[in-house]
Amino acid sequence: MKHYDRTIKQVTVYLSGLFILTLGISLSIYAGLGVSPVSSLAYAFTLATGISVGLTTIIANVLFIIIQIIITREWKFRSYLAQFIITLFFGSFADFTLWLVQAFLPMPETMLLRVVYLMASLFVVSFGLLGYLSARLPMMPYDALTYAISDHFNMTFSKAKVTSDLLNVIIAGIVCLLTVHQLGSIGIGTIIAALFIGKILGVFIRSWQQPLVKWMMHSKYKP
Repeated sequence: MKHYDRTIKQVTVYLSGLFILTLGISLSIYAGLGVSPVSSLAYAFTLATGISVGLTTIIANVLFIIIQIIITREWKFRSYLAQFIITLFFGSFADFTLWLVQAFLPMPETMLLRVVYLMASLFVVSFGLLGYLSARLPMMPYDALTYAISDHFNMTFSKAKVTSDLLNVIIAGIVCLLTVHQLGSIGIGTIIAALFIGKILGVFIRSWQQPLVKWMMHSKYKP
């Protein structure tokens, strides 16, 4: 029962983190100033095809799984299946949170409001990442791909993260230029997100990760 109680808490924090993360991404989409690197390819597909951002998020993450297989030359069925299942949740959350944002927040008709939404998205995304990472459950395909790049090419994780972000942004920019003839998903918001989300997340981790992990590991059931 003790282990079960901990697992329920971890799953709750994990799914809540993913939901909050997609809410932050939806805020950045609504701001219209460019989305974070991790979301840039999915949103580029949306702009190019008109398909919902939830579905393109799933498509993009399936591509990340395929790239992992190509890089590692390994077939880790259980790992890839877990990543795919997580992606289905993430895509569903993306569509729902974008609907919430569009339904309940004022249209960003002024630059000031767009900047407000963009700034808010940085903190919301970082808070979502705090829950998602602290739960220590299977990683999203994009993060798993970053680790695969780090291991295969003997890079530090930070360099691999910069590399994967840069490649994602470049490909997203090319997709947008070829289809909608503008950068579309790439903008000043993309640069701001790349520069500041990691820093904000670091503050959140130092302040709240330890109490959060302690709460997840604590059980009301006695052994």
